[in-house]
Amino acid sequence: MKFYNLKTRSHVEVPDKDVKKKRMVRKTKAGEQTRYAFTATYEGVPLFKFVNEATFKGFDGDEVK
Repeated sequence: MKFYNLKTRSHVEVPDKDVKKKRMVRKTKAGEQTRYAFTATYEGVPLFKFVNEATFKGFDGDEVK
């Protein structure tokens, strides 16, 4: 899976087996907001990639809290 590394300002390729799913829920005045992301670590740098709900549910990987 391709991630963008903010530290080196370049795209990096991370194997799918090293990618985890993360669901972030926060409360707002209008209710709850849920954001979906994939996380990985590449050369010690944490990487995040925000995705939509369909992509999140379609990915077969572990979910972290």
